[in-house]
Amino acid sequence: MSGAVLRVVVVTYSPGESLAAFLDSLDTAVPHEVVLADNGSTDGAPAAAVRDGVRLLETGGNLGYGRAANLGASGFQGDWLVVANPDVTWSPGALDDLLAAATRWPHAGCLGPAIRTTDGQLYPSARAFPSLGRGTGHAVFGWWWPGNPWTRAYRAEAGSPVEGTTGWLSGSCMLLRREAFEAVGGFDPSYFMYCEDMDLCRRLGEAGWSSVYVPSAVITHEGGHATSRSAGPMLREHHRALYRYLSRQYAGPAHAPVRAVLAVGLLLRYLLAARVRSVGEGAAPTRSADLLEERS
Repeated sequence: MSGAVLRVVVVTYSPGESLAAFLDSLDTAVPHEVVLADNGSTDGAPAAAVRDGVRLLETGGNLGYGRAANLGASGFQGDWLVVANPDVTWSPGALDDLLAAATRWPHAGCLGPAIRTTDGQLYPSARAFPSLGRGTGHAVFGWWWPGNPWTRAYRAEAGSPVEGTTGWLSGSCMLLRREAFEAVGGFDPSYFMYCEDMDLCRRLGEAGWSSVYVPSAVITHEGGHATSRSAGPMLREHHRALYRYLSRQYAGPAHAPVRAVLAVGLLLRYLLAARVRSVGEGAAPTRSADLLEERS
């Protein structure tokens, strides 16, 4: 796999048939290699997917998304990295569209595609960074009033998608400039799952790199493939990760009351989400039929 300009890192955890669909739909004119960073699969799918240009890297256990992605990216000397979930399928030309956008945005450290759900909805994958006001409004109102102003400001999904800079991009599929990724130390391994993408984009921004949303590149994401097997623990981890991220934005003794309010608020939201499914699912995505057209 020497000479590759691009390495695609797929973090796997018993991905089932979705991994084959990912690899079959992956198409680019750029010399590339694929590394399956496997977190202890028991279904045999990653081993069965090994072929010319596809290598299996066993991480030694369920290390979490970011840490496995870091291992998969380690040692690569090419220009570009893709980090993605295995339950993603690529529309024709999507990866080349991301790479083309990267040439238009030379200071982009991270680029993300438009993401459709399997039922044709546009997932809000380009978002503003959460603030206390915006985050609280989204958490409180988003699950029952998706069109509330705080959710609209957070997800910035009104109107047709437009290529441009954003706060952060979904970690389900990212094109990363290797130089930028390594400069900030990759994903923070203290995040087991959730918010590692938000944290990475924030650190990229602080280092002078931008995050760019590229809606001409379209993927479909099944979503929840691995987490559905352990929904309870993943719900807890989601809220832990949110607290970890937000508390770090309000560090120091002066912000101790803010962190206390955050802790209580997220605990109450977790307890409610554990009983009311719609709370945990959050605001519904936008229908994408009139926003994203099939490529000809």
